[in-house]
Amino acid sequence: MSNEASLDQKNVDQQDELVTIATFPEPMEANMARSALEAAGIPVFVVGETANSMLPVAFESQLQVQVKDEAAARGLLDAMNDDPESLESVTAAEIAAEDPAR
Repeated sequence: MSNEASLDQKNVDQQDELVTIATFPEPMEANMARSALEAAGIPVFVVGETANSMLPVAFESQLQVQVKDEAAARGLLDAMNDDPESLESVTAAEIAAEDPAR
């Protein structure tokens, strides 16, 4: 294998490498974040959610994405934390969507 092919393979391997972008004490929180990221088209992996269910005090769930998606995923999670949806805003949006006269 040439050096150039070896470097190309190394770059591909680094792009597939996973990085932890957040940790959650509760698997439910990790799954909510996972759902938001997947809705944005970002593949997500949750590590430790089963272990956390068995021994919640000992383990945290880790949210992981590929290196190439790290910046977008962190930006989305930050935006969710900066301006979280409230039950009232979601309900108002649902009511407005159902009643076009409003």
